[in-house]
Amino acid sequence: MFKSIDYKRFFISLFLISTFIGVTLVNLETASNLFNSTQSFIANNFGWLIILSANGFLIFCIWIAISKFGEIRLGGTDAKPEFNFINWIAMLFSAGLGIGLLFYSVAEPVSHLSSSALFEEGVSFNERATLSMNLTFLHWGFHAWAIYGVVGLCFAYFAFNLGRPFRVSSFFGLESAWSRVIVDVFAILATVFGIATSLGLGATQISAGLESLDIANSSFLGIVWIIIFITILGLISVVLGLNAGIKRLSQLNMILCGCFLITIFLFGPTGYILDGFVENVGSYIQNFISLSTNVNAYSDSDWQNAWTLFYYCWWFAWSPFVGLFIARISYGRTIKEFILGVVFIPSLLVFIWLSVFGNAAIYQEFTTAGSLANAINEDISVSLFIFLEQYPGSTLLIGLSLINIVTFFVTSSDSGALVTAMMTSSNQADSLHRDPAIITRVVWALTLGIIAIILLMGGGEDGLKALQTSVIVTGLPFAMIAFFAARNLYKKLKIDSNKI
Repeated sequence: MFKSIDYKRFFISLFLISTFIGVTLVNLETASNLFNSTQSFIANNFGWLIILSANGFLIFCIWIAISKFGEIRLGGTDAKPEFNFINWIAMLFSAGLGIGLLFYSVAEPVSHLSSSALFEEGVSFNERATLSMNLTFLHWGFHAWAIYGVVGLCFAYFAFNLGRPFRVSSFFGLESAWSRVIVDVFAILATVFGIATSLGLGATQISAGLESLDIANSSFLGIVWIIIFITILGLISVVLGLNAGIKRLSQLNMILCGCFLITIFLFGPTGYILDGFVENVGSYIQNFISLSTNVNAYSDSDWQNAWTLFYYCWWFAWSPFVGLFIARISYGRTIKEFILGVVFIPSLLVFIWLSVFGNAAIYQEFTTAGSLANAINEDISVSLFIFLEQYPGSTLLIGLSLINIVTFFVTSSDSGALVTAMMTSSNQADSLHRDPAIITRVVWALTLGIIAIILLMGGGEDGLKALQTSVIVTGLPFAMIAFFAARNLYKKLKIDSNKI
């Protein structure tokens, strides 16, 4: 059991995590200012590069899928998929977006709709609604999944076809053992901090939902118990393993999402949603190039930095976590099938979800101006619950949404623990298809919950947001890592394609 642990990566990561959190909490204000100023520096000076990288990865995905490389199978010519298509899509969707989509499908379109940074006075409601949905599509659609797709494909090919460990360092021919360790530990820290902060911030959102149902008042102790509950469920799931735990939970996620989506579609403004979907997709396609390349070169960039660049940096920072998980479940797929399943099908599902919830929310603003916008501007964590209060059986709907939120958080917790355990395991060639040692999965599952609680205790939401900002700062270096990884992937694929 202990032989399968890579002690350098495992203990160095734990030590640096403890040190970084301790220093951040002791100097919270200074750390927050440092992270925020670094994020602003990156956005103001390298925003163009991040936007260009996201577009480049999307182009790379399309090209590699339709090229001769598309027929190469992950794992070799005789490899068979480990999971059927439905389970595969369910797992990668749950890990890739999950909880964020539940909240921001309502909050983001309404936030854009009422944004003075985007619209001057006198702009028609139709123009504001169309651009709001276009921007939401941009932030959650093709570009996000293309970033995950490129990194995931690198993990899958280098591991399954070349027999290398499931690590970021496997993308490169690094000769020094310590240089490989440094690259991997960097990825581990970004993964752990990203999931832990999301867990903590998500617990505060669940607490707000419970308060809206008059089940419990939102309090620090209540949030801690929510984190403990999610951590325990995540621990059980990750111990059960990929097939018995994470796969079943992902199936439950998709069933609950389907029920939730159909309910809002049928009992909401159905005609308005359908009209909006057709117009949103058409407008998004029509304006795709201008939306995708907008860097606010000739205007104030505060909005761009706070939204588009924030999202892209977050997708890049999370790409090692999500990419590795997607790679682990994609054995036996051809590259063409991989790109279709990782980039285009999830994007279509996202557009459907956003069209239902986003257009239903915009309809509420159309009929009762400010009914959602005021609440969202005051506290974005309650946006989904305020939105659901307008529907018949709102208590039941809010309860269903809370269950869905919890299952998504558990999926993030268990898949995050699994991925981190994979990156800190010895990764012998014969272990690529087996779950890492239970001890590493347990340690990382507990660590994620403990970090979230410590951050809340030491700095409240400010502590969580400070660490979240530190994760976003890693988006630029990971964009560069992904670029060189894609270049190395192309070189290896040229060699492999000659054997077909």
